[in-house]
Amino acid sequence: MPVNLSAPNKADIVAIKGIKLASTPAGIKENGTSDLVLIELAQGSTVASVYTQNAFCAAPVIVAKQHQQQTAPRYLLINAGNANAGTGQQGLEVAQQCCRSVAKLGQVSAQSVLPFSTGVIGEQLSVEKIEAKLPVLFELLSKDHWFEAAHAIMTTDTVAKLVSRQIEIAGKKITVTGMAKGSGMIRPDMATMLSYIAADADVEQSVLNQMLQQAVEQSFNRISVDGDTSTNDACVLIATGKAGNEKINNFSSDNAQQLYQVIADVSQQLAHAIVRDGEGATKFVAIEVEQGRDKAECRQVAYAIAHSPLVKTALFASDPNWGRILAAVGRSGLTDFDLTKVDIYLDDVALINKGEPDKEYTEKTGQAVVNQDEITIKVMLNRGQADDTVWTCDFSYDYVKINAEYRS
Repeated sequence: MPVNLSAPNKADIVAIKGIKLASTPAGIKENGTSDLVLIELAQGSTVASVYTQNAFCAAPVIVAKQHQQQTAPRYLLINAGNANAGTGQQGLEVAQQCCRSVAKLGQVSAQSVLPFSTGVIGEQLSVEKIEAKLPVLFELLSKDHWFEAAHAIMTTDTVAKLVSRQIEIAGKKITVTGMAKGSGMIRPDMATMLSYIAADADVEQSVLNQMLQQAVEQSFNRISVDGDTSTNDACVLIATGKAGNEKINNFSSDNAQQLYQVIADVSQQLAHAIVRDGEGATKFVAIEVEQGRDKAECRQVAYAIAHSPLVKTALFASDPNWGRILAAVGRSGLTDFDLTKVDIYLDDVALINKGEPDKEYTEKTGQAVVNQDEITIKVMLNRGQADDTVWTCDFSYDYVKINAEYRS
């Protein structure tokens, strides 16, 4: 079960003017559930996106990046159950053919279609299964199908990730709705993670790009389930311009900052939901590193802890074995590292004080913290003013079972 994460309530999800969605089973997932999604964007929509940094990026990532450089997107096609990654030239041809087929039905250019895939790597994707269901998707397109689409893109997720927020900017109501999928193979560099966030605001392209880049840096690029960056990661931010607001063309303006804060909040909630639904997760863990020389070294220390199997398995066992945290901090690779300045905490329980075991620490106080299902590990480096936070989860028996049996 996910850690303090409830399934979304369909009644809480607000449609975005200028966005239509549809989903259907196409036989890609073996369990027969919906696995194919089409998203239609109103003409004139602005789209920003970021993709995986994995060198073996999937065929749809390659095609989507090429298409987005050529023209404004009008359709997004997403399949679950097959990543179309590690599939060579055939995989590229399948992704391109899917775009051409959508384009023909939507009466747009193939370059205005962006493909996305998630699922098993190294297996060829059936273009025939997808093409057979495209007429169904076009028939089902509706502004109210966010809930269904969020379920259709799931793979090992146990709940859909879906959030809506509304704000009034200069007298106009702006809606932001986002969905994501992801549970394992999560350590983004832009996790297997896909996210689609849409607003009905009118936003200039360069400003939308800034909003996405900054929101991703503080959300999807600050989470890790298992330290593996997927071949298929993508995050897309859409602004349809249908809210009737004056175009936002300056990222520093009050209007832009108000909208950005909502987009950043939606992004972070979706990112946290991915970690809370981490494969087999039983604990949600925030790792806060403070007083570093810069944010990069704070993240370096945080990820050393987040990626430690020994730390993560101890947390699963509710074992306050803080020596594993200490060891991870020590091997993080910081230069000129003065251990006599370091403080380490579990929540507000001091473990290490200026490099020495805290005299007030007891096994009982440590145990009380690790018994919780939400835990904060804090490291004070005491060598600068920078800070950063990474969110992760524990490693349970179920994580091994899920991934050992993934293709079974």
